[in-house]
This record gives sequence, structure tokens and C-alpha cells, in this order.
Amino acid sequence: LSICSKLCYAIGGAPNQVAGSAAAFFLQIYLLEIAHITPFHASLVLFIGKASGAVTDPVAGFFISKSRWTKIGRLMPWMLACTPFTVVSYFFMWYLPPFVSGRVAWYLTFYCLFQALTTLFQVPYSALTMFLSTDQKERDSATAYRMTMEVLGTLIGAALQGQIVASAHVSHHCTVNPPVNTTDSWHDTSSFPDPSDPLSHQAKVYMIAAGVIGGVYLLGIIILFLGVKEKDDPYALNSDRAIPFCKGLGLTMKHSPYVKLTASFLLISTAVQLEQSNFVLFCTHAADLRNHFQYLVVTILVSAAVSIPFWQKILQRFGKKCAAFGIAWMSPFAVMLVTIPSVILAYFVAFVSGLSIAASLLLPWSMLPDVVDNFRLQNPHGKGHETIFYSSYVFFTKISAGIGLGISAAGLEFTGYIPGICRQSNDVILTLKILIGAVPAILIFVGLFILLFYPITEESRRETKLALEALR
Repeated sequence: LSICSKLCYAIGGAPNQVAGSAAAFFLQIYLLEIAHITPFHASLVLFIGKASGAVTDPVAGFFISKSRWTKIGRLMPWMLACTPFTVVSYFFMWYLPPFVSGRVAWYLTFYCLFQALTTLFQVPYSALTMFLSTDQKERDSATAYRMTMEVLGTLIGAALQGQIVASAHVSHHCTVNPPVNTTDSWHDTSSFPDPSDPLSHQAKVYMIAAGVIGGVYLLGIIILFLGVKEKDDPYALNSDRAIPFCKGLGLTMKHSPYVKLTASFLLISTAVQLEQSNFVLFCTHAADLRNHFQYLVVTILVSAAVSIPFWQKILQRFGKKCAAFGIAWMSPFAVMLVTIPSVILAYFVAFVSGLSIAASLLLPWSMLPDVVDNFRLQNPHGKGHETIFYSSYVFFTKISAGIGLGISAAGLEFTGYIPGICRQSNDVILTLKILIGAVPAILIFVGLFILLFYPITEESRRETKLALEALR
């Protein structure tokens, strides 16, 4: 593979990360403090939206596995067709409608549409790794390019969104010192304008950010289409038949390396999602870092982007399974930030968290092709199983993340979160600390414990490579 081809492939996946990053860091606080939706309804939007994207994964995998080969490939037509609709749904996801009573239905509709459409892009895009090259090193290299660009996309999304919408969450009303003889009314005064005004400054800046990110989508798909050539499976014989989707799904669920990898990383990805979705709320209400949150988000993502090549060297030198334990670095530092909140410590925690997030992004997508190769060796006369692996993996990680986000938002509702006020109750602050510190730490350590039993080692990878070359 040429460097140009790897770059074009990597750039093609970046827009999904740009939009996903903006939604991960800012959608919850947007729904709560700009759209003035209750935490319970916000939890419904987040959970049902994630669930709709998750349900779309196996459906997309089924139809894509049935697709015929065209002049531009079997996967590329799906990515081209869904991109314009993705842009439209993304914009309306951040639009503040002039009515108030139907807002929950509005955001639920467009968030579900966006999640489903990004799935129709992500499943063929991630499976495309298997159709770039048959060489493991080339695929690992392409995956490293992709992860670097996706982390940069995550950085761009959070930075763009953070810088454009920062003024919507920085209120002088909340930063002034209250009078000495203050009453609780200072704490309960909303710092935001009438939520029914779609032309307010807060609503406008979110729509500007959505328009900019929508443009990034169009640029990314053009580069992907012009720079990447999809190649058919060279291992397949003329007599090989495509594995039926339901049968393939059953075989996938019985494949031990896949089950262990998926179980491990669905817990780890849920931990990362909880950190992302609650980080801005934590900085705003629990750590007195209201004026620093956009810079802390950028610090996390710059650290993640810069460290991807470092992790690529680590997994080449020490193996993928060993490198995965670097994900645990973020847990003790996040707990420190919760117990000793300070500006200097916050930036240090942001830097270390970026290192761990980079590992959590790179490793599952680098390990999944090894699992697919292992399955191919055990089922040498079937083909078309790649999209089944990728779609079902994304399905499980989305479902787990949706459950985690739904529970976290419902927890804020239960503890009495009130949108728009300057200071939340002690129960809400404690909940945010648990969601940022304790819960992700537990999920990460359980996920890494499961990964100890993952059977594919560097030696078995080499043996699989030689066996597939002999089969070829």
C-alpha cells in the first residue's frame, strides 16, 4: 500500500470521529442546558439513539454481506450513498426548534437517524481494512494511519465544537462572587435565556458548529473515494460461497477469541464514553473548571493524537495484548482529579487520559483483523464473514455505551440535576465524581482482566499468517 492510499483511507474515517467527538463531549450538556430537556428525557435520547445505531449494525452487516461487487467495489457505494443524509441529520440534531413541547421527540428522531446513518458508513468503512491488503503488517500500518487520523478527527471535532460553543456555557453570572448575605436564590437563578428562543446566541453557535462539521463530512468522503481502491478477497476460491448472515453470526458468537476481545473492549469503550459525556459537566459543576473545559478537552485529544505512533511501536515491540494494559493508566489519575480537583492536576490528568484513550482506540481495531484471520483459517471455504465480525462488534460496543450513558443521565435526574443553574446540589456533584472516577476505573480493570484470557498471541499470529499464505 502506498502512503497516499493509507492517508486517503485514514482521512475518509475522520469525519465520523469529528462528529462523534462533538456529540460525545457536548450533546448531553446541550440537551440539558440549551434545549432545557430534563435529565430523564436526555437519558432516553442518548440510550435510544445509541441503541438504534447498535440495532442498525447487524442489519447493515446483513445487507452489505449480500451486496454484489460493482465497478467501485462492494463497500464504497454504501459509504457514498449515506453521507449526504448523515450531514442533514447531524445538522438538525443541533437545531433548536421554536416549539418546546415536542423537543424530546425532535432530538430523539434526529439522533436516532444520525446514529443509524453513521453505522451504515462505519460498518463498510471498518470492514474495508480487510480489502486493502492481505498482508498483516500492511493492514496494521493502515489501521495505525486510520487511528491517528481518527484521533486527530476527534481532536478537531472537540476543538471546533469547544471553541465555537464555549461562549454558550461561560456565564459571568456564575463566576461573580455572591454577596456576603446571599441566599439560596443566587444558586437557583438560571444563567441562560428563554429556552424557547431558537435565535438565541447559545442556539446559533451550536448550529454554526454543526454546519462546519457537516462540511468536513463531504470533504472526507471525496478524498476516500478518489484515493482508495477496494480489492476482492484473494483467498477466496471460485467454489467458495458466502456464509449466510445468520449462520455467520452464530459462528461468530462461538469464536472464542472474538467473544473475549468484544467482552473486554465493550467494557473499556463504555468507560471512555462515560468519561467523555460527563467531562464537561464535571468541569462545569463539580471541579470549578468552567473556564478551562475546552482547553482540557483539547489537551486530552492532542495527547491521544501524538501518542498513536508511540502505541504502534509498543504493540510491534511487545505485542498487542501487552500494550492493551496501558489503557489502565487513566484510572488512578482520574480518581486523583475527583478527590483533589486543581487546575494543574486537571491538565496532567487530561494528558495521561489522552495516552490511555489512544490505546483504547487503536488496539481493538488492530486486533480485530487478527481474529478475522483466525476465523478464516478455521473456516477456509467460506467468505463474506468480514462485515459480520465488524458489524456485530460495533453493535455490542454501542449497546453497552448506550446503557452506560442512559444510566449516567438517569443518575443525574435521580439526584436532582437542574438545568441552567450556577451550582448544583451536593448529590449531583457526588454523582458526577463517581461517573468520572470510580465507574470508569472499575469497567477498565474488569475489561483488562477478561483480556488476559484472549488466546491470540504474537506467535499464533505469525502461524496464522503462514497458514493463510499456504492456503492462498
